[in-house]
Amino acid sequence: MSAVTKRDLNQRTSDVLARAAEVGEVIVTERGEPRWRVSSYRGEDDALARAERQGRYTAPASKRVPWPEAAGGPPYESEDVDALLDEMKGDH
Repeated sequence: MSAVTKRDLNQRTSDVLARAAEVGEVIVTERGEPRWRVSSYRGEDDALARAERQGRYTAPASKRVPWPEAAGGPPYESEDVDALLDEMKGDH
């Protein structure tokens, strides 16, 4: 999602509309606060496409990422693992 100011929309309307067509929607701000949404028209689409456009659904990747053949990274001793887990827990 992209954002522009009200002034940019006024002075560079065609650029803002081109960006909305490219990214799907542009938020227009006034004094730093989001006020309006400019979105591109995509015609009739199904519920899944609308959910994806609204950011409520992410389509699965078309190309799967392969798992590594062997485990990588440095070998850790159990004391090292316990220390890392304690560090990750923190004070909360």
